[in-house]
Amino acid sequence: MAASFPTNTDSILVDSLSLSASIGSDCWGKARPQPIELSVHLHLSPNYLNTSGSSDDVLDSVHYGHLTKSITALFNAQPNFNRTDDLIRAVTGKAFELAGDAVQEVRVVVDAPKHILLASGFSVDAVISRAFHGRFKSKKVSVRDIVVPVIIGVNPPERESKQRVIVNVIFYENADIAEDIPASDYQEIIKQLVAQEIEPTSYLTLEKFVMHLVQSACTRSSNRVAAVTVRAQKPSALSFAHSSGVEITRTRDAFTSSS
Repeated sequence: MAASFPTNTDSILVDSLSLSASIGSDCWGKARPQPIELSVHLHLSPNYLNTSGSSDDVLDSVHYGHLTKSITALFNAQPNFNRTDDLIRAVTGKAFELAGDAVQEVRVVVDAPKHILLASGFSVDAVISRAFHGRFKSKKVSVRDIVVPVIIGVNPPERESKQRVIVNVIFYENADIAEDIPASDYQEIIKQLVAQEIEPTSYLTLEKFVMHLVQSACTRSSNRVAAVTVRAQKPSALSFAHSSGVEITRTRDAFTSSS
């Protein structure tokens, strides 16, 4: 079998720009500015950087310094957004405006560490293509490192004492869904998962635990969510490994389609 290699691609990026903005309610339910980290990737036309790679002149490229200033000015002028999606569209608009036809699509990653209570991170990773006329080409929402105490395991000590379980959830949204379909309330979904599905329950295996969470996350989400990945890890299970874990991905229709 022939090896598969990457094709020629060119990108300009700004990684982890620290900003403050309102993107709806924070982890305490208050609509106020919260810290975010913003990464912006400009996916350029094929071989676009050949010229600047030869001339060694920044004027032949897309100036990432100007991109950073443009984004910062946007947030200074308009720090309040109703949703993360609105922020992403605003940033993408600035990127297309600055770079013009050089950019085919823009990937924006918004990381809001104070957005979800009990989680160490919440991020939205979205791509908007010029060909999609401002609509999302892809979008995934990640909730990282929810640390909860759970009765889980088959050994007698594991049936008596709760142990830490680290849960990560990724929601994959369907880019083709109609704009009028309601968005998922990820803060509420995670709150319900923790309060109703994780803390009060007891499992023998991570497999059952994770499958239950995948099903619940899928059915609690709106039709915009096409699939969910859940990973759960037990840091205390193995003496000489960081953790043992199980990861399961299922499409939403695996649980919602009528038989």
